[in-house]
Amino acid sequence: MELPHHTVTRERLLALPKTDLHCHLDGSLRAETMIELAREYGKPLPSTDPDRLREHMVVRDARDLVDYLARFETTLSVLQTAEALERTARELAEDAAAENVRYLEVRYSPVLNILEGLSMHDAVEASLRGLRHAERALDIRTGVIICALRNTTPATSVELARLALDFKHEGVVGFDLAGPEDEHPPRKHLEAFQLAADGNLPVTIHAGEAYGPASIHQAVHTCHANRIGHGTRLFEDPELLAWVIDFRIPIEICITSNVQTRVTPGFDEHPLRPYFDAGVLVAVSTDNRLISGTTVTDEYEHAHRALGFDWPELCELARMGFRAAFMPYREKEALLERVEAEIAALTEH
Repeated sequence: MELPHHTVTRERLLALPKTDLHCHLDGSLRAETMIELAREYGKPLPSTDPDRLREHMVVRDARDLVDYLARFETTLSVLQTAEALERTARELAEDAAAENVRYLEVRYSPVLNILEGLSMHDAVEASLRGLRHAERALDIRTGVIICALRNTTPATSVELARLALDFKHEGVVGFDLAGPEDEHPPRKHLEAFQLAADGNLPVTIHAGEAYGPASIHQAVHTCHANRIGHGTRLFEDPELLAWVIDFRIPIEICITSNVQTRVTPGFDEHPLRPYFDAGVLVAVSTDNRLISGTTVTDEYEHAHRALGFDWPELCELARMGFRAAFMPYREKEALLERVEAEIAALTEH
């Protein structure tokens, strides 16, 4: 039996060509891979049963963002070798491609992968090798975003910005600032952002998640942000919201993660709906596939079930993700043309 053109089903959402622009490598490992790596490297885990480990790693009891971030200590313990980084990057791209993610931006901070002798340079090369392997085998394009961390020194952020620029033509597509927002304003890392901007490297900054819209204001007006990660509290400053809309600053939306970190009370109260209705360019993303226990398809399903997005609106969300990508304009246009044809075919049948 043929479905009505605008019926939303899990199968249609899976088939919809999508992006994931905000996805942390160290929050998106397969549980099975964690167990194998932990056994190989002699690292303790909360469980060696994949289902139990997966359940343990999903954050369901965090009081705030800092609580949520604590899970990364476990994943990072097995991400201290080039082999582990290459494998997990490849597997992340494979998992994304399996749900028709056509463009994936993977972010992480190599400064967290050098605790056992690996260099930051080698850490970046390893993830890029894994992603290129997936690209050769699957219908997916990828890029890496190097993250600085708010709670490290500005000098470390400068070193990471230089590292990102070294790989600008090798697959690194952007520079980010992540970590606890409170008491760590973006302007402390301004030198690093200026380096990225001077090197024509796109910038995205986690902002307005655990701190108010002042964090977003500083990110876009002081620190050269071309996109904003989360931006959950942007609505608290209507004038800044209007500016973000007018100048098409994309907001990377991670619904499940925002509920888990308690920056939004529930799925049905997430600001994605008012942002979309107001004209914000939004990019639905996972944040962390393992730690949030989600997929891109799940996030679209939340948009449908909790926020009332119908099929045409979900298709527009997908288009917005491609428009917001850190990708050369001509390549983006060519990919969007293909995406439009696939959306039309999905809608007709």
